Amino acid sequence: MLAQSDPSAKRRVTASYLLKGGYVVTAPGRSPEALEIHIHEGLIEQVGKNLKVPTGTQTLQLDSLYIYAGFLDAASYAGVSTPPAGERPSNFDYTSPPDELAGISPWMDVTDFMDMRNQAIKDARKAGFTLGHMIPQGGMMPGKSALVVFGEEDRINSVRKEVTAVAKFRGARGMYPGTPLGVMAKFRDLYKNTELAARHERLFANAGNMQRPEVTKTQRALFPVVDQQLTVAFQVSNDLEARRAMRLQKELGFNLMLLGVDDVAYLVDELKAAKMRVVLKPALPKEPKAAGDDASEEVQARLDKVQEAYTQKVKQAATLADNGILFAFGTMETKAGEALPAIRKMVAAGLKEEAALAALTTNPARMLGVDNFIGRIEKGKLANFTISTAPIFSEEAQIKHVIADGFVYDYEVSQKKKASGNGQAAPGITGEWTYESTTPAGSGGGTMTISREGESYSGTITYDDPAGGGKASASMQNIEFNEGKLRFSFDVSAAGMELQVRVSGDVAGSNFTGTMNIADFGTFPLSAEKKPTL
Repeated sequence: MLAQSDPSAKRRVTASYLLKGGYVVTAPGRSPEALEIHIHEGLIEQVGKNLKVPTGTQTLQLDSLYIYAGFLDAASYAGVSTPPAGERPSNFDYTSPPDELAGISPWMDVTDFMDMRNQAIKDARKAGFTLGHMIPQGGMMPGKSALVVFGEEDRINSVRKEVTAVAKFRGARGMYPGTPLGVMAKFRDLYKNTELAARHERLFANAGNMQRPEVTKTQRALFPVVDQQLTVAFQVSNDLEARRAMRLQKELGFNLMLLGVDDVAYLVDELKAAKMRVVLKPALPKEPKAAGDDASEEVQARLDKVQEAYTQKVKQAATLADNGILFAFGTMETKAGEALPAIRKMVAAGLKEEAALAALTTNPARMLGVDNFIGRIEKGKLANFTISTAPIFSEEAQIKHVIADGFVYDYEVSQKKKASGNGQAAPGITGEWTYESTTPAGSGGGTMTISREGESYSGTITYDDPAGGGKASASMQNIEFNEGKLRFSFDVSAAGMELQVRVSGDVAGSNFTGTMNIADFGTFPLSAEKKPTL
């Protein structure tokens, strides 16, 4: 058993836990509720209030923390190494190499090349991921994936093996197939030959008087693919590769999932028409800086293109969600610690929080066919949890605990003001607030002063005067505050234009986290803190 002082930050004193005192989000779109959760031997036994639990159950007091189903990384390389390359035979023919030398080894199991003590798995767990759809390293068809719990470090707890057959547009060096088009041709050849081998196997089973067919281990590993019992998870790096993978799927008829989709703006109609399952990287390029006042037209034009590209990237998830395309987040070659900050920017750019949480929990479970026991907090599901100090997509949220495979991992958090349990501001919204916002023109801020008369609110906001010369002020209009949500608008005069600015977001205690939408210019993050009343 592990004591609470264990330097690894994990503890498992008993197999039975009662999670108490937190606010539980049982599924995407559900409001936080003050519920208790009883878990036993890695499964959820009960969810409710005033639960009766067996003697010996250890209580984990969560002190108004927020509890979510553990995040599922829909495509991860964490802790996965590349299998050693085989030696070339003496009669090696680069035009027709053995499958394994050409990066074709669909019989391989990714868990044979995993190290649960690898730092990348520790980093993924600290970022809130409790399970990973583990993708094998290697060439064109490197093997089969597995769903692994990021729990005990002394063994690989694979919830399910042979989840997908992984494919990539990665040619073999110095031999066929060496190009993306060669990969497509080789994939067709493998698929057609496997279909033929499967047909011969069935004929032999039904008619014993024929010669037993020869079947390669590559073909046998691909039998479930041609029988449409196993999905091909095709990793792509751009819209061209995505189209090539979908072209193969349309031609051959196998089940397809796309990993690492990018350039969504150019693919959305095709993805929607194909009812494609998509794994999106939760990573963004560095946000471009605004040009200085002395920038030339040429420099400004280049920066405008960079800004447009960034805006497309940050809105990719919202585009998928708004078009009803089933998608999840998968870290792949990116760092797990960058996932939540990137997703928060996506939320600020228009991705609904419900859709963002689904892409970390219920969506990947559904895409991988394990939603019957993963993705929600309810009786019978795996007891994997991500526990944060505030609503998970708010800027102040920090991950305090992760529970995976019955192990509790504790993480240090900086001291920040906690949200009240129901998400509303404890003393109300009246008073003076200081805020900060970031737009392509740079960072700025000011104050918001809100008062209440009866059931109505009124207020004044100050901001950096676009004409220069300090601060300007405007009346806050249409102020609404309901169930922790604050919304209002105000007008700004800039360059002879009257612009309406709409602000919306969540109030948690003395903190506000939301967005500021400026007509025709986009949506930008805005946060505020209420000044204490003396």
